[in-house]
Amino acid sequence: MPDPLQTLPITAIDADALPRDRDIHDDEAQKELEHSIFTTQLRQPIEVWKFSEPHDGFHYGLISGFRRLAACRALKHDTIPAFIRAPRDIPDAIAAMVSENEIRSQISPWEKGRLILNCLQEELFNNEDHAIDSLFPATSTRQKKARLRSYTLVVQVFDGAIATPEHLSVARIERLAAAVRARWEVLLTDALHRSRSDTLAGQWSALEPVIYEALNPQYDESGPDKPGAPRRSIKFNNRLHIRRELTKSGWILRFSGSEAKIPGLMDDVMHEIERIFGPEP
Repeated sequence: MPDPLQTLPITAIDADALPRDRDIHDDEAQKELEHSIFTTQLRQPIEVWKFSEPHDGFHYGLISGFRRLAACRALKHDTIPAFIRAPRDIPDAIAAMVSENEIRSQISPWEKGRLILNCLQEELFNNEDHAIDSLFPATSTRQKKARLRSYTLVVQVFDGAIATPEHLSVARIERLAAAVRARWEVLLTDALHRSRSDTLAGQWSALEPVIYEALNPQYDESGPDKPGAPRRSIKFNNRLHIRRELTKSGWILRFSGSEAKIPGLMDDVMHEIERIFGPEP
């Protein structure tokens, strides 16, 4: 048998043969890796598997070592040392990639959800449970599996809408998932749109009051989209949007839109509130 460690042409390796589990691209860390390889050579070979038939000029698919391969390409290396693995199938190769990355650096909750969703969309697994069991075999408890389902749900709903989602904590993703399951998806996406923020901090500030309202058990059991649900917002041709939001200390009315900036609007609102709640004449 040939030695499983070989020196392969870099051009023969397909770096995108598998759905990747990394969304974060740290340019500074990548430059440091390139410098390390330039000065001391590559210390840890990459892992690949050999295709049964070449395609698009590639003979091997990358399992692990995406950043190492990219660094060697940037340094204009012609070859790279690689372990030749023999996974049973593509899902087995993806599971090996996840296992290697989990050891080197913890994968974020968002990245785990994205990977599961991508694999399901490519029909690599029969269903979500099959994907979770195969990709994360160490996840044995019901609670941990439920958490992974929450990650997948949030990615499915908010992919492309949240800035730097890989920085979302486990707690925040689980709160978002709970609000979606409570049928608040439309109000959550609307809050994101109205925030017009391009930072995670700004977007979360817009989402938080909606999530709090959705998860407050004593607020309203009918849900936001059921008959008899309380009126939560009023829109006037996009010129004025009034939304009520539940906070820990009570209710607030949030005014937005071009007409919300008109001088005297709040005076009129305060006069009307005083008329309603003021003392009897």
